Amino acid sequence: MTNQPVDRDERTVSVENAGYRWAYIFLTYGLLLSVAYRGFVRAEQAWDLLALVVLSGGVATLYQGEHRVLSRSWAVMTVAAVVAALLLAATLVLLRRAL
Repeated sequence: MTNQPVDRDERTVSVENAGYRWAYIFLTYGLLLSVAYRGFVRAEQAWDLLALVVLSGGVATLYQGEHRVLSRSWAVMTVAAVVAALLLAATLVLLRRAL
């Protein structure tokens, strides 16, 4: 038997799944309300759907963080993804201005 700490157990999986459930509910009803409002009331396209997708990911992350199931590797990968996205966005803006 080893004395290594357990990184993932049943509690971690349960909290992650509950976070995904809340995120799905938030996304589904938010999308429904947004599309209905934009389509029927304002006769606009629903460009804010992307923002709801990002916010639903934030809901899951906040829920999992509240229950302390996020690991150090998750934080490192998140920072790396954000930095990569910012570099890509900056590159695209510079290329577009050059054309």
